[in-house]
Amino acid sequence: MIELRVFLDGDRLSEALACAIAERLAMGVRAHGSSSIALSGGRTPRALYDRLAHDHRKDIPWAHVHIFWSDERYVPPEDERSNYRMAREALLRHVPVPAANVHRMPTEPADPRDAATAYEGVLRAHFGSPWPRFDLVLLGLGDDGHTASIFPGSPALDEAERWVVAVTGPLEPRVRLTLTLPAITHATAIDVIVSGSSKAEPLRQALADNPDPWHCPASAVRRTDGALVWWADAAAATHVRPSANGPGC
Repeated sequence: MIELRVFLDGDRLSEALACAIAERLAMGVRAHGSSSIALSGGRTPRALYDRLAHDHRKDIPWAHVHIFWSDERYVPPEDERSNYRMAREALLRHVPVPAANVHRMPTEPADPRDAATAYEGVLRAHFGSPWPRFDLVLLGLGDDGHTASIFPGSPALDEAERWVVAVTGPLEPRVRLTLTLPAITHATAIDVIVSGSSKAEPLRQALADNPDPWHCPASAVRRTDGALVWWADAAAATHVRPSANGPGC
């Protein structure tokens, strides 16, 4: 069953999702001493990160939270297009997370494939398991149906062994790093945040009864070993039927 929670606007969505994320991370720390989250990039999660930083600063045991990324544009970390930079400005510099717990995707190597291999090594060292088991992976949805940096028709859709790959996409900056679908879907929980009327049709495709990952990669995310919730504002949900409305926690 697909769980879709719909909120009147982006502010209410961010408020509810921030609450749910705070609970999830705190639960992970209680259960096994630490929590891990893979952050999403782009514009949509900025308000969510601001909520986490200011409304839940004291609710999350940041000293025991490890921060990763689901994808990254292949630009320097100070570049305004960097997913790391956005998360640092909106969230990380406002909360007491240890620097050693922040694991950004490297973009320094001349060959992005070397960077992907290096980041996979970081993940394997941290998790020590056949696949990463993030407590939470946060994803978005592109106008073309992509999620993380897995785009329609990408060879990354067929990846079954690697955890991280370098890709070339249709959007600038074209070169990116991304978690693969198996690395994403082995998470304990996945939250997908969708906002705005331009996402209405891709959200319909992502939640269709017959998924078509080749044209809408986000439709493959439903195959997960853990909990999966889609969080949408009313503008994005005009073509779908919610399974829940109102507060997320």
